[in-house]
Amino acid sequence: MAQPESILLVEDDRGLRELLTEELEAEGYRVTPCRDASEGEQALGETPPDLLISDLRLPDASGLTLLPVAKNIEPPPAILIITAFGSVQQAVEALKAGADDFLTKPLEMDHFLLAVSRLLENRRLKSEVLQYRSLLAIEQFNGIIGQSPAMQQLFHQIRQIASADGPVLVQGESGTGKELVARALHEESGRRGKPYMVVNCGGIPAELMESEFFGHAAGAFTGARTQRAGLFQQADGGTLLLDELGEMPLALQAKLLRVLQDGRVRPVGSDHEIQLDVRIIGATNRNLTEAVADGSFREDLFYRLETFALQVPPLRGRGEDTLLLAEFFLTRFNARKQQSIRGFTDDTLRALLQYSFPGNVRELQNAVERAATFCDSALIETRHLPQRILDNPTEGLPRPDAQPLPSRTSLPATAETDPAGMPSLETVQRDYIHQVLNATAGNKRKAADILGITRRTLYRWLE
Repeated sequence: MAQPESILLVEDDRGLRELLTEELEAEGYRVTPCRDASEGEQALGETPPDLLISDLRLPDASGLTLLPVAKNIEPPPAILIITAFGSVQQAVEALKAGADDFLTKPLEMDHFLLAVSRLLENRRLKSEVLQYRSLLAIEQFNGIIGQSPAMQQLFHQIRQIASADGPVLVQGESGTGKELVARALHEESGRRGKPYMVVNCGGIPAELMESEFFGHAAGAFTGARTQRAGLFQQADGGTLLLDELGEMPLALQAKLLRVLQDGRVRPVGSDHEIQLDVRIIGATNRNLTEAVADGSFREDLFYRLETFALQVPPLRGRGEDTLLLAEFFLTRFNARKQQSIRGFTDDTLRALLQYSFPGNVRELQNAVERAATFCDSALIETRHLPQRILDNPTEGLPRPDAQPLPSRTSLPATAETDPAGMPSLETVQRDYIHQVLNATAGNKRKAADILGITRRTLYRWLE
């Protein structure tokens, strides 16, 4: 649940200060009352509010002196100036200085509360626009986020394959984003704007699969009172994604192979075939080579699908994409929950980089949303992360609290050696790369600079 919006109230009149505090708190706001500009400035630095309400004339300074301080806060609060000495001149002065509104005493309470509500609503809208722009600014390819060489290569392959009409096999571990890759293939192709259908082969009972895929004629079986178009017919002209393809029964695999060969389907209970134009994309996290070997997947279907094959890399092989995705998920969380978490501490970023994420992008998304939900500070700290991320760093990379390794001129003390006692060149290079990555907290840009190579070369060495 989102926290109540916070208001900093700077008013020297004790009676009015207590009255406004009581009224604002009754509306559900969190109020920090201050007596003068000095207290107000200190409070702005300690707990940045969503709204600053300040009297124009304070005992120690003008209320306008607080405006530059407030405007330096990110994101800045809305500002409402109140005074008993209202005039057009003062109103213009306050608005030019950055105030969002100006009210004169004596205050009409309903008008005052309405102004407060409107200013906070405007600030929320501005924040949502900025969050949305931040989401758009993050580099994406048809909704897929990634700047690593592995992902850039995948994007290049998608562009190449998209223009063809043959079936595509998308493989990768669970949570890597195989469905996003399938969608990108559709959007990059000439079928964009045509139907895009998704079916989970592991979520349909085997006895219903044929009817779901190919449709049925009226009276084909008990309960089939009317004719029904199957998924292949519904996707005619477009793309059909067969998710969890490895779970498809062998009997249906044979019928799918025929569809891929001649483009025709026969609805259950019908004597007629229907000619269709559907591009088939199969996605699976199973090793289909092993499935062919153990007899659970047809060899001829596998080779037919493998004409165009894409391998989606696991998150642990994507380098700093982990941080890019974490920022994206946090920005989306902030926009959805109307929060203003500014980012991650350095230790948190280091912990994310050091964890292997066996659940891939899906696990990272869940971890960021959990951390943001429990975050009680401006930045997400390591204590907000799931404990497994801190307990299981990737081998060879430092823990968040680890000390830097020795300088790059030192020889790795742990290097494997040959019988003569001297390490091989390959061992020294490998261990030294890990030392540099350790010393730079996993920052591959800095590591490449220290090593005197390009980042592309560094990624190739790491692979």
